[in-house]
Amino acid sequence: MTRRFDIGPFVLALGALLLLVALFLEWYGQLTAWDAFELTDVLLAALAVAALSGAVGLLTPDADYVDKRLLPWIVGATFVLVIAALLNPPPAAGGQDLGTGAWLGFGGAILMVIGTVLSLTKVSFNVAVEGRDRRRRVAAVDHRPPPTETGAPVARSSESLLHPRPEEPESS
Repeated sequence: MTRRFDIGPFVLALGALLLLVALFLEWYGQLTAWDAFELTDVLLAALAVAALSGAVGLLTPDADYVDKRLLPWIVGATFVLVIAALLNPPPAAGGQDLGTGAWLGFGGAILMVIGTVLSLTKVSFNVAVEGRDRRRRVAAVDHRPPPTETGAPVARSSESLLHPRPEEPESS
Protein backbone atom coordinates (compact mmCIF):
# COMPACT_ATOMS: atom_id res chain seq x y z
CA MET A 1 0.00 0.00 0.00
CA THR A 2 1.39 3.39 -0.97
CA ARG A 3 0.52 6.40 1.15
CA ARG A 4 0.64 9.95 -0.22
CA PHE A 5 1.69 12.87 1.97
CA ASP A 6 1.30 16.48 0.90
CA ILE A 7 4.54 18.22 1.78
CA GLY A 8 3.16 21.79 1.70
CA PRO A 9 1.25 21.70 5.01
CA PHE A 10 4.32 20.34 6.80
CA VAL A 11 6.51 23.17 5.47
CA LEU A 12 3.79 25.71 6.30
CA ALA A 13 3.48 24.40 9.86
CA LEU A 14 7.26 24.41 10.29
CA GLY A 15 7.42 28.04 9.16
CA ALA A 16 4.59 29.07 11.49
CA LEU A 17 6.24 27.35 14.46
CA LEU A 18 9.57 28.95 13.59
CA LEU A 19 7.94 32.38 13.52
CA LEU A 20 6.27 31.80 16.88
CA VAL A 21 9.59 30.77 18.43
CA ALA A 22 11.32 33.78 16.82
CA LEU A 23 8.94 36.17 18.56
CA PHE A 24 10.51 35.18 21.88
CA LEU A 25 14.10 35.64 20.69
CA GLU A 26 16.10 38.88 20.33
CA TRP A 27 15.06 40.97 17.32
CA TYR A 28 16.95 44.20 18.00
CA GLY A 29 19.90 44.03 20.38
CA GLN A 30 18.48 42.68 23.66
CA LEU A 31 14.85 43.39 22.71
CA THR A 32 12.51 40.54 21.82
CA ALA A 33 9.62 41.10 19.45
CA TRP A 34 7.31 41.42 22.45
CA ASP A 35 9.47 44.23 23.84
CA ALA A 36 10.17 46.06 20.58
CA PHE A 37 6.76 46.13 18.88
CA GLU A 38 3.45 47.53 20.01
CA LEU A 39 0.98 45.75 17.73
CA THR A 40 3.08 43.91 15.15
CA ASP A 41 4.06 41.16 17.59
CA VAL A 42 0.44 40.36 18.40
CA LEU A 43 -0.50 40.37 14.70
CA LEU A 44 2.43 38.10 13.82
CA ALA A 45 1.51 35.67 16.60
CA ALA A 46 -2.15 35.61 15.53
CA LEU A 47 -1.24 35.11 11.86
CA ALA A 48 1.22 32.34 12.74
CA VAL A 49 -1.42 30.55 14.81
CA ALA A 50 -3.95 30.97 11.98
CA ALA A 51 -1.44 29.57 9.47
CA LEU A 52 -0.68 26.67 11.80
CA SER A 53 -4.40 25.99 12.11
CA GLY A 54 -4.69 26.14 8.32
CA ALA A 55 -1.85 23.64 7.95
CA VAL A 56 -3.56 21.25 10.36
CA GLY A 57 -6.78 21.72 8.37
CA LEU A 58 -4.96 20.80 5.16
CA LEU A 59 -3.57 17.65 6.75
CA THR A 60 -6.80 16.53 8.41
CA PRO A 61 -9.97 17.75 6.68
CA ASP A 62 -11.99 17.05 9.84
CA ALA A 63 -10.11 19.84 11.67
CA ASP A 64 -10.68 22.47 8.99
CA TYR A 65 -10.90 25.65 11.11
CA VAL A 66 -9.42 28.04 8.55
CA ASP A 67 -10.68 28.09 4.98
CA LYS A 68 -7.82 27.17 2.67
CA ARG A 69 -8.74 30.06 0.36
CA LEU A 70 -7.72 32.46 3.18
CA LEU A 71 -4.32 30.83 3.64
CA PRO A 72 -2.49 32.82 0.91
CA TRP A 73 -3.81 36.07 2.42
CA ILE A 74 -2.74 35.07 5.94
CA VAL A 75 0.73 34.09 4.78
CA GLY A 76 1.06 37.16 2.56
CA ALA A 77 0.16 39.46 5.45
CA THR A 78 2.70 37.66 7.66
CA PHE A 79 5.43 38.04 5.05
CA VAL A 80 4.70 41.76 4.56
CA LEU A 81 4.71 42.41 8.32
CA VAL A 82 8.05 40.63 8.81
CA ILE A 83 9.65 42.46 5.87
CA ALA A 84 8.31 45.79 7.15
CA ALA A 85 9.71 45.05 10.63
CA LEU A 86 13.13 44.26 9.15
CA LEU A 87 13.28 47.28 6.85
CA ASN A 88 11.68 49.81 9.19
CA PRO A 89 12.57 49.02 12.82
CA PRO A 90 10.29 50.35 15.56
CA PRO A 91 11.37 53.40 17.58
CA ALA A 92 12.06 51.20 20.61
CA ALA A 93 14.88 49.47 18.68
CA GLY A 94 16.96 52.65 18.80
CA GLY A 95 19.07 51.82 15.73
CA GLN A 96 20.34 48.48 17.08
CA ASP A 97 21.39 45.66 14.77
CA LEU A 98 19.04 42.86 13.82
CA GLY A 99 19.21 39.86 16.11
CA THR A 100 18.69 36.14 15.72
CA GLY A 101 14.95 36.33 16.25
CA ALA A 102 14.50 38.74 13.34
CA TRP A 103 16.33 36.44 10.94
CA LEU A 104 14.50 33.35 12.20
CA GLY A 105 11.21 35.21 11.81
CA PHE A 106 12.19 36.07 8.24
CA GLY A 107 13.09 32.42 7.58
CA GLY A 108 9.79 31.30 9.10
CA ALA A 109 7.86 33.73 6.88
CA ILE A 110 9.68 32.42 3.79
CA LEU A 111 8.95 28.82 4.81
CA MET A 112 5.29 29.76 5.22
CA VAL A 113 5.22 31.20 1.69
CA ILE A 114 6.91 28.08 0.27
CA GLY A 115 4.53 25.80 2.19
CA THR A 116 1.51 27.68 0.90
CA VAL A 117 2.73 27.48 -2.69
CA LEU A 118 3.42 23.76 -2.30
CA SER A 119 -0.02 23.24 -0.75
CA LEU A 120 -1.81 25.04 -3.54
CA THR A 121 0.10 23.16 -6.24
CA LYS A 122 -0.47 19.79 -4.50
CA VAL A 123 3.19 18.75 -4.36
CA SER A 124 3.42 15.47 -2.46
CA PHE A 125 5.69 12.52 -1.83
CA ASN A 126 4.76 8.85 -1.73
CA VAL A 127 5.79 6.37 0.92
CA ALA A 128 5.34 2.62 0.56
CA VAL A 129 4.12 1.27 3.90
CA GLU A 130 3.65 -2.36 2.92
CA GLY A 131 5.83 -5.20 4.11
CA ARG A 132 8.38 -6.86 1.89
CA ASP A 133 7.68 -10.27 0.36
CA ARG A 134 9.78 -13.03 1.81
CA ARG A 135 11.72 -15.24 -0.58
CA ARG A 136 9.78 -18.33 -1.52
CA ARG A 137 11.53 -21.63 -2.08
CA VAL A 138 10.99 -23.26 -5.46
CA ALA A 139 11.80 -26.96 -5.77
CA ALA A 140 13.22 -26.68 -9.28
CA VAL A 141 15.68 -24.00 -8.17
CA ASP A 142 16.63 -25.58 -4.86
CA HIS A 143 17.48 -29.05 -6.33
CA ARG A 144 19.56 -28.15 -9.34
CA PRO A 145 22.99 -29.74 -9.67
CA PRO A 146 25.99 -27.71 -8.57
CA PRO A 147 27.88 -25.97 -11.34
CA THR A 148 31.14 -27.48 -12.51
CA GLU A 149 34.29 -25.52 -11.95
CA THR A 150 36.53 -27.58 -14.20
CA GLY A 151 34.66 -26.75 -17.35
CA ALA A 152 33.67 -30.37 -17.96
CA PRO A 153 30.35 -30.83 -19.73
CA VAL A 154 27.41 -31.60 -17.51
CA ALA A 155 25.65 -34.91 -18.14
CA ARG A 156 22.31 -34.58 -19.87
CA SER A 157 20.31 -37.23 -18.10
CA SER A 158 20.45 -39.43 -15.08
CA GLU A 159 20.95 -42.49 -17.32
CA SER A 160 24.21 -41.13 -18.68
CA LEU A 161 25.40 -40.63 -15.12
CA LEU A 162 24.66 -44.26 -14.20
CA HIS A 163 26.10 -45.84 -17.38
CA PRO A 164 29.01 -43.78 -18.67
CA ARG A 165 30.32 -44.47 -22.17
CA PRO A 166 33.54 -46.43 -22.40
CA GLU A 167 36.49 -44.38 -23.46
CA GLU A 168 37.68 -44.99 -26.98
CA PRO A 169 41.34 -45.90 -27.48
CA GLU A 170 43.43 -43.31 -29.14
CA SER A 171 44.54 -44.16 -32.66
CA SER A 172 48.01 -43.31 -33.79
